[in-house]
Amino acid sequence: MSKIVTFGEIMLRLSPEGCDRFVQSEAFRIIPGGGEANVAVSLANYGHNSVFVSKLPAHEIGQIAVNTLRKYGVNTEHITRGGERIGLYYAETGASMRPSKVIYDRAHSAIAEAEPEDFDFDAIMEGADWFHWSGITPAISDKAAELTRLACEAAKRHGVTVSVDLNFRKKLWTSEKAISVMKPLMKYVDVCIGNEEDAQLCLGFKPDADVEAGNTDAAGYEGIFKQMREEFGFKYVVSTLRESFSATHNGWKALIYDGKEFYQSKRYDIDPIIDRVGGGDSFSGGLIHGMLKWPGEQGKALEFAVAASALKHTINGDMNLESEAEVMALVGGSANGRVQR
Repeated sequence: MSKIVTFGEIMLRLSPEGCDRFVQSEAFRIIPGGGEANVAVSLANYGHNSVFVSKLPAHEIGQIAVNTLRKYGVNTEHITRGGERIGLYYAETGASMRPSKVIYDRAHSAIAEAEPEDFDFDAIMEGADWFHWSGITPAISDKAAELTRLACEAAKRHGVTVSVDLNFRKKLWTSEKAISVMKPLMKYVDVCIGNEEDAQLCLGFKPDADVEAGNTDAAGYEGIFKQMREEFGFKYVVSTLRESFSATHNGWKALIYDGKEFYQSKRYDIDPIIDRVGGGDSFSGGLIHGMLKWPGEQGKALEFAVAASALKHTINGDMNLESEAEVMALVGGSANGRVQR
Protein backbone atom coordinates (compact mmCIF):
# COMPACT_ATOMS: atom_id res chain seq x y z
CA MET A 1 0.00 0.00 0.00
CA SER A 2 1.38 3.40 -1.00
CA LYS A 3 0.77 6.65 0.81
CA ILE A 4 -0.60 9.23 -1.62
CA VAL A 5 -1.32 12.83 -0.63
CA THR A 6 -3.73 15.11 -2.51
CA PHE A 7 -4.36 18.78 -1.69
CA GLY A 8 -7.26 20.97 -2.77
CA GLU A 9 -10.87 21.92 -2.24
CA ILE A 10 -13.84 19.63 -1.72
CA MET A 11 -17.16 21.30 -2.43
CA LEU A 12 -20.80 20.39 -2.30
CA ARG A 13 -22.33 19.95 -5.74
CA LEU A 14 -26.02 20.79 -5.96
CA SER A 15 -27.70 19.10 -8.91
CA PRO A 16 -31.25 18.74 -10.24
CA GLU A 17 -32.63 15.25 -10.63
CA GLY A 18 -31.66 13.51 -13.85
CA CYS A 19 -31.33 15.93 -16.74
CA ASP A 20 -33.70 18.56 -15.31
CA ARG A 21 -32.78 22.20 -15.81
CA PHE A 22 -31.97 24.48 -12.88
CA VAL A 23 -35.03 26.67 -13.45
CA GLN A 24 -37.51 23.79 -13.29
CA SER A 25 -36.05 22.23 -10.14
CA GLU A 26 -37.62 22.42 -6.70
CA ALA A 27 -34.92 20.35 -4.99
CA PHE A 28 -31.21 19.63 -5.52
CA ARG A 29 -29.20 16.54 -4.68
CA ILE A 30 -26.11 17.17 -2.52
CA ILE A 31 -23.04 15.48 -4.04
CA PRO A 32 -19.64 16.22 -2.41
CA GLY A 33 -16.71 16.39 -4.80
CA GLY A 34 -13.73 18.31 -6.07
CA GLY A 35 -10.69 17.62 -8.24
CA GLU A 36 -8.17 16.28 -5.76
CA ALA A 37 -10.82 14.78 -3.47
CA ASN A 38 -12.11 12.74 -6.39
CA VAL A 39 -8.58 11.48 -7.06
CA ALA A 40 -8.23 10.58 -3.38
CA VAL A 41 -11.40 8.46 -3.49
CA SER A 42 -10.21 6.58 -6.59
CA LEU A 43 -6.91 5.77 -4.91
CA ALA A 44 -8.61 4.64 -1.71
CA ASN A 45 -10.75 2.29 -3.84
CA TYR A 46 -7.54 0.79 -5.24
CA GLY A 47 -6.27 0.04 -1.72
CA HIS A 48 -3.86 2.90 -1.07
CA ASN A 49 -3.43 5.03 2.04
CA SER A 50 -5.06 8.00 0.36
CA VAL A 51 -4.66 11.26 2.29
CA PHE A 52 -6.74 14.31 1.37
CA VAL A 53 -5.56 17.68 2.71
CA SER A 54 -7.85 20.70 2.85
CA LYS A 55 -9.64 23.11 5.19
CA LEU A 56 -13.34 22.87 5.93
CA PRO A 57 -15.69 24.72 8.29
CA ALA A 58 -16.19 23.12 11.69
CA HIS A 59 -19.99 23.06 11.31
CA GLU A 60 -22.21 20.23 10.13
CA ILE A 61 -22.19 21.25 6.45
CA GLY A 62 -18.41 20.89 6.42
CA GLN A 63 -18.87 17.54 8.12
CA ILE A 64 -20.93 16.28 5.17
CA ALA A 65 -17.79 16.44 3.01
CA VAL A 66 -15.58 14.84 5.68
CA ASN A 67 -18.05 12.01 6.22
CA THR A 68 -18.23 11.29 2.49
CA LEU A 69 -14.46 10.99 2.24
CA ARG A 70 -14.35 8.71 5.27
CA LYS A 71 -17.13 6.55 3.83
CA TYR A 72 -14.96 5.80 0.81
CA GLY A 73 -11.84 5.09 2.86
CA VAL A 74 -9.94 8.37 2.48
CA ASN A 75 -7.63 9.48 5.32
CA THR A 76 -9.00 12.81 6.63
CA GLU A 77 -6.66 13.41 9.57
CA HIS A 78 -4.98 16.37 7.85
CA ILE A 79 -8.17 18.26 7.03
CA THR A 80 -8.01 21.43 9.12
CA ARG A 81 -11.33 22.63 10.50
CA GLY A 82 -12.23 26.31 10.48
CA GLY A 83 -13.24 29.13 8.18
CA GLU A 84 -16.65 30.46 7.29
CA ARG A 85 -17.98 28.33 4.46
CA ILE A 86 -17.63 25.33 2.20
CA GLY A 87 -17.54 26.00 -1.54
CA LEU A 88 -20.64 25.14 -3.55
CA TYR A 89 -21.24 24.53 -7.20
CA TYR A 90 -24.38 23.87 -9.15
CA ALA A 91 -24.22 21.30 -11.97
CA GLU A 92 -26.93 20.75 -14.56
CA THR A 93 -26.54 17.54 -16.56
CA GLY A 94 -26.90 18.01 -20.31
CA ALA A 95 -28.23 15.57 -22.87
CA SER A 96 -27.74 15.11 -26.60
CA MET A 97 -26.92 18.53 -28.10
CA ARG A 98 -27.57 20.44 -24.81
CA PRO A 99 -24.29 20.74 -22.87
CA SER A 100 -23.93 20.36 -19.14
CA LYS A 101 -23.63 23.60 -17.17
CA VAL A 102 -21.71 24.52 -14.00
CA ILE A 103 -22.25 27.59 -11.81
CA TYR A 104 -19.72 28.22 -9.02
CA ASP A 105 -20.49 29.66 -5.58
CA ARG A 106 -17.12 29.14 -3.95
CA ALA A 107 -15.68 32.59 -3.18
CA HIS A 108 -14.25 33.00 0.35
CA SER A 109 -14.41 29.28 1.11
CA ALA A 110 -12.35 27.92 3.99
CA ILE A 111 -9.53 26.62 1.79
CA ALA A 112 -9.47 29.83 -0.29
CA GLU A 113 -8.65 31.80 2.87
CA ALA A 114 -6.45 29.22 4.61
CA GLU A 115 -3.04 30.25 5.96
CA PRO A 116 0.32 28.41 5.92
CA GLU A 117 0.08 27.76 9.66
CA ASP A 118 -3.04 25.66 9.03
CA PHE A 119 -0.87 22.84 7.59
CA ASP A 120 2.36 21.12 8.60
CA PHE A 121 3.32 19.97 5.12
CA ASP A 122 6.54 18.33 6.27
CA ALA A 123 4.58 16.11 8.65
CA ILE A 124 1.98 15.44 5.95
CA MET A 125 4.60 14.39 3.37
CA GLU A 126 6.50 12.17 5.79
CA GLY A 127 6.51 8.65 4.34
CA ALA A 128 4.49 9.64 1.27
CA ASP A 129 5.16 8.07 -2.12
CA TRP A 130 3.19 10.50 -4.26
CA PHE A 131 1.70 14.02 -4.10
CA HIS A 132 -1.03 15.14 -6.51
CA TRP A 133 -2.58 18.55 -7.07
CA SER A 134 -4.46 20.29 -9.86
CA GLY A 135 -4.54 23.73 -11.46
CA ILE A 136 -7.90 24.33 -9.81
CA THR A 137 -6.30 24.77 -6.38
CA PRO A 138 -3.97 27.73 -7.13
CA ALA A 139 -6.82 29.25 -9.17
CA ILE A 140 -9.04 29.45 -6.09
CA SER A 141 -7.08 32.31 -4.50
CA ASP A 142 -3.59 33.75 -4.12
CA LYS A 143 -3.45 32.18 -0.66
CA ALA A 144 -4.29 28.75 -2.08
CA ALA A 145 -1.60 29.23 -4.74
CA GLU A 146 0.97 29.92 -2.03
CA LEU A 147 -0.14 26.84 -0.09
CA THR A 148 0.25 24.77 -3.26
CA ARG A 149 3.83 25.98 -3.60
CA LEU A 150 4.60 25.16 0.03
CA ALA A 151 3.12 21.68 -0.38
CA CYS A 152 5.22 21.06 -3.50
CA GLU A 153 8.39 22.21 -1.73
CA ALA A 154 7.71 19.89 1.19
CA ALA A 155 7.05 17.01 -1.19
CA LYS A 156 10.41 17.57 -2.86
CA ARG A 157 12.18 17.76 0.51
CA HIS A 158 10.81 14.30 1.27
CA GLY A 159 11.60 12.78 -2.12
CA VAL A 160 7.94 12.44 -3.09
CA THR A 161 6.87 12.06 -6.74
CA VAL A 162 4.67 15.04 -7.73
CA SER A 163 1.93 15.02 -10.35
CA VAL A 164 -0.30 17.83 -11.59
CA ASP A 165 -3.52 17.84 -13.57
CA LEU A 166 -3.39 21.26 -15.26
CA ASN A 167 -7.19 21.58 -15.23
CA PHE A 168 -7.71 25.15 -16.51
CA ARG A 169 -10.98 26.71 -15.30
CA LYS A 170 -11.89 29.91 -17.15
CA LYS A 171 -14.50 30.80 -14.52
CA LEU A 172 -11.73 30.98 -11.89
CA TRP A 173 -8.92 32.87 -13.65
CA THR A 174 -7.55 34.14 -16.94
CA SER A 175 -4.98 32.36 -19.07
CA GLU A 176 -2.47 35.15 -18.34
CA LYS A 177 -2.88 34.71 -14.59
CA ALA A 178 -2.77 30.93 -14.91
CA ILE A 179 0.50 31.01 -16.87
CA SER A 180 2.11 33.41 -14.38
CA VAL A 181 1.22 31.15 -11.43
CA MET A 182 1.49 27.69 -12.97
CA LYS A 183 4.76 27.97 -14.87
CA PRO A 184 6.89 28.55 -11.71
CA LEU A 185 5.21 25.54 -10.05
CA MET A 186 6.19 23.19 -12.87
CA LYS A 187 9.75 22.84 -11.57
CA TYR A 188 8.37 20.64 -8.79
CA VAL A 189 6.37 18.37 -11.13
CA ASP A 190 7.43 14.90 -12.31
CA VAL A 191 4.20 13.86 -14.08
CA CYS A 192 2.19 16.47 -16.01
CA ILE A 193 -1.39 15.58 -16.98
CA GLY A 194 -3.65 17.72 -19.11
CA ASN A 195 -5.48 18.04 -22.38
CA GLU A 196 -4.64 20.27 -25.33
CA GLU A 197 -6.60 23.24 -23.95
CA ASP A 198 -4.98 22.99 -20.52
CA ALA A 199 -1.46 22.96 -21.98
CA GLN A 200 -2.20 26.07 -24.02
CA LEU A 201 -4.03 28.10 -21.37
CA CYS A 202 -1.90 27.11 -18.34
CA LEU A 203 1.56 26.79 -19.91
CA GLY A 204 1.34 28.51 -23.29
CA PHE A 205 1.82 25.39 -25.45
CA LYS A 206 -0.40 24.54 -28.41
CA PRO A 207 -0.49 21.12 -30.10
CA ASP A 208 -0.51 20.74 -33.86
CA ALA A 209 -3.92 19.09 -33.89
CA ASP A 210 -7.45 20.27 -34.61
CA VAL A 211 -9.27 18.62 -31.74
CA GLU A 212 -12.55 20.44 -32.38
CA ALA A 213 -12.67 18.81 -35.81
CA GLY A 214 -12.04 15.41 -34.26
CA ASN A 215 -8.38 15.22 -35.31
CA THR A 216 -6.91 13.64 -32.22
CA ASP A 217 -4.07 11.68 -33.77
CA ALA A 218 -1.08 11.21 -31.52
CA ALA A 219 1.26 12.75 -34.11
CA GLY A 220 -0.08 16.23 -33.42
CA TYR A 221 1.03 15.97 -29.81
CA GLU A 222 4.54 14.62 -30.19
CA GLY A 223 6.12 18.03 -30.72
CA ILE A 224 4.38 19.70 -27.80
CA PHE A 225 5.15 16.78 -25.45
CA LYS A 226 8.83 17.01 -26.32
CA GLN A 227 8.86 20.80 -25.83
CA MET A 228 7.08 20.58 -22.47
CA ARG A 229 9.45 17.89 -21.25
CA GLU A 230 12.51 19.87 -22.34
CA GLU A 231 11.33 23.15 -20.80
CA PHE A 232 10.08 21.83 -17.46
CA GLY A 233 11.97 18.56 -16.99
CA PHE A 234 8.88 16.39 -16.62
CA LYS A 235 9.52 12.66 -16.40
CA TYR A 236 6.18 11.96 -18.05
CA VAL A 237 3.80 14.09 -20.10
CA VAL A 238 0.24 12.78 -20.38
CA SER A 239 -2.83 14.01 -22.25
CA THR A 240 -6.39 12.82 -22.41
CA LEU A 241 -8.11 13.15 -25.80
CA ARG A 242 -11.87 13.64 -25.74
CA GLU A 243 -13.99 13.60 -28.88
CA SER A 244 -17.30 15.27 -28.01
CA PHE A 245 -20.04 14.18 -30.38
CA SER A 246 -22.77 15.25 -27.93
CA ALA A 247 -23.27 15.71 -24.18
CA THR A 248 -24.02 12.00 -23.90
CA HIS A 249 -21.65 10.52 -26.50
CA ASN A 250 -17.86 10.96 -26.34
CA GLY A 251 -14.78 9.22 -27.67
CA TRP A 252 -12.05 8.82 -25.06
CA LYS A 253 -8.36 7.87 -25.21
CA ALA A 254 -5.00 9.17 -23.96
CA LEU A 255 -1.31 9.58 -24.73
CA ILE A 256 1.83 9.32 -22.61
CA TYR A 257 5.47 10.20 -23.31
CA ASP A 258 8.45 9.28 -21.14
CA GLY A 259 11.15 10.98 -23.21
CA LYS A 260 11.82 7.83 -25.23
CA GLU A 261 8.57 6.65 -26.72
CA PHE A 262 4.97 7.75 -27.15
CA TYR A 263 2.19 5.39 -26.22
CA GLN A 264 -1.42 5.82 -27.33
CA SER A 265 -4.13 3.96 -25.45
CA LYS A 266 -7.06 2.10 -26.93
CA ARG A 267 -10.09 4.29 -27.64
CA TYR A 268 -13.41 3.93 -25.82
CA ASP A 269 -16.73 4.98 -27.31
CA ILE A 270 -18.77 6.15 -24.31
CA ASP A 271 -22.47 6.20 -25.13
CA PRO A 272 -24.52 7.03 -23.18
CA ILE A 273 -22.62 9.15 -20.67
CA ILE A 274 -24.32 9.16 -17.27
CA ASP A 275 -22.11 11.83 -15.66
CA ARG A 276 -18.82 13.14 -17.06
CA VAL A 277 -17.98 15.35 -14.06
CA GLY A 278 -14.85 13.91 -12.46
CA GLY A 279 -13.83 12.04 -15.61
CA GLY A 280 -10.39 13.65 -15.67
CA ASP A 281 -9.93 13.07 -11.95
CA SER A 282 -10.67 9.37 -12.33
CA PHE A 283 -8.06 9.30 -15.09
CA SER A 284 -5.46 10.89 -12.78
CA GLY A 285 -6.28 8.45 -9.99
CA GLY A 286 -5.98 5.51 -12.36
CA LEU A 287 -2.68 6.78 -13.77
CA ILE A 288 -1.13 7.25 -10.32
CA HIS A 289 -2.22 3.75 -9.29
CA GLY A 290 -0.91 2.27 -12.53
CA MET A 291 2.46 4.00 -12.26
CA LEU A 292 2.91 2.82 -8.68
CA LYS A 293 1.77 -0.74 -9.41
CA TRP A 294 3.66 -1.18 -12.71
CA PRO A 295 6.71 1.11 -12.47
CA GLY A 296 8.40 1.67 -15.80
CA GLU A 297 5.44 0.26 -17.75
CA GLN A 298 3.85 3.46 -18.96
CA GLY A 299 1.57 1.71 -21.45
CA LYS A 300 0.07 -0.54 -18.80
CA ALA A 301 -0.48 2.41 -16.46
CA LEU A 302 -2.14 4.45 -19.21
CA GLU A 303 -4.51 1.65 -20.24
CA PHE A 304 -5.62 1.30 -16.62
CA ALA A 305 -6.19 5.06 -16.35
CA VAL A 306 -8.23 5.31 -19.55
CA ALA A 307 -10.37 2.31 -18.62
CA ALA A 308 -10.98 3.68 -15.12
CA SER A 309 -12.05 7.01 -16.56
CA ALA A 310 -14.30 5.43 -19.18
CA LEU A 311 -16.09 3.59 -16.39
CA LYS A 312 -16.44 6.78 -14.34
CA HIS A 313 -18.58 8.28 -17.12
CA THR A 314 -21.20 5.63 -16.23
CA ILE A 315 -21.45 6.64 -12.56
CA ASN A 316 -23.53 9.46 -11.07
CA GLY A 317 -21.64 11.98 -8.96
CA ASP A 318 -18.08 13.32 -8.99
CA MET A 319 -16.29 10.26 -7.66
CA ASN A 320 -15.22 7.04 -9.36
CA LEU A 321 -16.51 4.09 -7.37
CA GLU A 322 -14.84 1.26 -9.27
CA SER A 323 -12.48 -1.32 -7.79
CA GLU A 324 -9.18 -2.32 -9.37
CA ALA A 325 -10.70 -5.65 -10.40
CA GLU A 326 -13.57 -3.94 -12.24
CA VAL A 327 -11.17 -1.65 -14.10
CA MET A 328 -8.90 -4.57 -15.00
CA ALA A 329 -11.89 -6.46 -16.42
CA LEU A 330 -12.47 -3.60 -18.87
CA VAL A 331 -8.76 -3.38 -19.68
CA GLY A 332 -8.95 -7.06 -20.51
CA GLY A 333 -11.78 -6.47 -22.96
CA SER A 334 -14.91 -7.15 -20.91
CA ALA A 335 -17.13 -4.28 -22.09
CA ASN A 336 -20.44 -5.98 -22.88
CA GLY A 337 -22.18 -4.91 -19.65
CA ARG A 338 -23.54 -8.38 -18.94
CA VAL A 339 -24.89 -8.94 -15.45
CA GLN A 340 -22.22 -10.36 -13.15
CA ARG A 341 -23.77 -13.30 -11.27
